[in-house]
Amino acid sequence: MKTHRLTRTFGAGALILVTGFFATTSFAGATSAKDQAPSGHALFVETDQAPNNTVVSYTRGTDGTVSYVATYSTGGAGAAAAKSVADPLASQGGLALVDQGRELIATNPGSNSISVFAVFGPYLRLVQQLPSNGLFPVSITAHDELVTVLNSGGAGSVSEYRLQGDRLFALDHETRSLGLVNTSPPNFLTGAGQVGYSPNGQFLIVTTKTSTNSYEVFSVGFGGRLSSAATVTAADNPNPFAFTFDSQGRLVAAEAGGSSVSTYSIGASGSLTSVGSVSDGQTALCWISTSQGYFFGSNAGSGNVSSFGETAGGVPTLLNATAATTHPGTIDSAVSPDGAFLYVESGGSGALDVFAVNANGTLTPIETLWNLPKPYEGIAVS
Repeated sequence: MKTHRLTRTFGAGALILVTGFFATTSFAGATSAKDQAPSGHALFVETDQAPNNTVVSYTRGTDGTVSYVATYSTGGAGAAAAKSVADPLASQGGLALVDQGRELIATNPGSNSISVFAVFGPYLRLVQQLPSNGLFPVSITAHDELVTVLNSGGAGSVSEYRLQGDRLFALDHETRSLGLVNTSPPNFLTGAGQVGYSPNGQFLIVTTKTSTNSYEVFSVGFGGRLSSAATVTAADNPNPFAFTFDSQGRLVAAEAGGSSVSTYSIGASGSLTSVGSVSDGQTALCWISTSQGYFFGSNAGSGNVSSFGETAGGVPTLLNATAATTHPGTIDSAVSPDGAFLYVESGGSGALDVFAVNANGTLTPIETLWNLPKPYEGIAVS
């Protein structure tokens, strides 16, 4: 495994901020992400620093390794959830590529806003900053032209937008309260954890962590109209934090209280039915990614990644409780679009670990990047 340090650190006076489009000859004259299809493969991470939040971009090689390109200001402020150590957003999906990778959306929890970048391979151009319509935005999801922001502060809320070109427009009357027992800024345990559309776009799902230990599911109607109230299902284990989906559209969730992965089928009304649950015996499994039919859970307390499989009926199975060792403060992760590589943030260490995903679900370490801020959170891969 290759280990190296960035040539540009994030210490005082050393951070390079790029607020406009990173100019190169091949992109001269481009005015919208629609004008130029994304070229090359990239990795983006969010720093969540106050008062200036930034996105760091890297190119990705065919071997999965990454090289620093630039650091871009979001124009907003980062912040940290109360009592968080390694995970300032205390969520999954704080940075998201949408519209087939043409735009990148970043959350700015310190200024209650979101920032939209046009994407040109690893290069970004800030095109918009707008209110998140709530407190402490922490997670972004998209389905077709619909984009939803999860606000974790206070009672919590979801706010829906429509993407037109490379700009977002808030949908009237499409903000819903989550009714959380929480503060602002949120406590890292009681704020909401993630928002996501179901694969078919019919439902919008939110995890509430220990605030209510449940999943709130809104139906999505014509034009993106959300149901007036959510269908609420209690989690199999305490602290439902993050989720992904399997090939059959079942919800595959990380539940930190039991350091477990649980699967649920989604009913026509948005109710969830438990399919099965399994613990990895580690500490604080909070984040989860999927690749090639396997699932990888980040254990913040153990500093490692566990791997899981699934039976034909959707029951999760533990493959390896310690599939990969990372660095202290293991948090959010992302898989390359081809499923070949797993990128894992260690927000407590200022490190990012890169792994190859093998055909049998095992992980092979490739490299470690250092000198990211401590802590940081938010990752997206193209």
